[in-house]
This record gives sequence, C-alpha cells and structure tokens, in this order.
Amino acid sequence: MTGQQMTGAQALVESLKHAGAEVVFGLPGGAILPTYDPLMDAEGLRHVLVRHEQGAGHAASGYAHATGKVGVCLATSGPGATNLITAIADAQMDSIPMVAITGQVGSMFIGTDAFQEADIVGMTMPITKHNFLVSSADDIPKVIKQAFHIASSGRPGAVLVDVTKDAQQAMTEFQWPEGLGLPGFRPAPRPHGKQIR
Repeated sequence: MTGQQMTGAQALVESLKHAGAEVVFGLPGGAILPTYDPLMDAEGLRHVLVRHEQGAGHAASGYAHATGKVGVCLATSGPGATNLITAIADAQMDSIPMVAITGQVGSMFIGTDAFQEADIVGMTMPITKHNFLVSSADDIPKVIKQAFHIASSGRPGAVLVDVTKDAQQAMTEFQWPEGLGLPGFRPAPRPHGKQIR
C-alpha cells in the first residue's frame, strides 16, 4: 500500500492496520463518517459497534487490559468526543494503552462554534499522555504511528487523535513512516526481571 493514492480516511484505516490494531470499538457520526467506509471494507480490522461512545472507550480499555495490545476507539466530533472523556481518563489513570480517534469539523470551521465543534484536544490535555489535532491527510500515518508508540511505551496511557473532516476526505499518497520522528520523547526502558530483585 505504500506509495498508493488514497483518501485520508483510507490512510487512517491503513495506518491502524500497520500499527497492529485488530479491533476498533466505535459509533459512527457525521465528522468520522468518511473513515467508516474504508473501515467497513478493511480486511484484518474488525469494527465493534457500540451503543454509546463511552462504551467504545471502556471496551477499548478492557480489550487493551485483557490482551496487552493498544485499544482503539472511534467517535465523532462534539458530544461524541466528549462522551469518551471518562473512558480516556480511566485508561490514563490505570496505565492502559489506548488510542482514541475522534472526528472533528473541517479545519476552516475550528473555533467558529460550528455544529458539533468542540475543543476535544484542549479538554483532554490533562487526562492524556499526548494528543494530536490532524488537519492534513499527509500527517495521518506519522501521527498514528506516534500515537501507538506513545500509548504503549514507558508508563502506558491514553492518546487522543482528533482528525478534521477535510483531512479524512483529502487525497494523499500513503507512506508508512520508517522512524518515529519523536526526538524529545525518551520513555524509561522496561526493567529487567533480575534488576527488580
């Protein structure tokens, strides 16, 4: 898939697969709908439809706790994203590796009180290891790779990735990054069992 032209939404789904995700818990809504088309067609990536976004967050957290893999949840902008806040905070406090992906209104509407616009990046800063606002389709693979690394390295925790609707709809050439591009991020290495005695 590297070098292939696709939408940002398709790049998001491909990036999740490259990052090792196998299951995504979510609830569709307007700002994340562009991602649902390629998600439904994706091989090797299963979507579990929930009845409420908070359930998606807790399911992703439970999945991560049970499997040791990064849990992934999806929600739309505004109330969909804010419904994830309790689950994100819970995952962060319990050191559960989780990546929460939210749709966001188009880039030009951010800060205009557009329909279902909410500053989910600002709201989740105190309860995440890191969060990203992605407004370019070209940045999606890099951000997803970084999000999975940050969520699972050092002390695990929650990472939020907020993707604008125009970034999901724009065309890009998919390139899975070779490196991380996180020069200042140096988590403590995991201790060796004999060093703990």
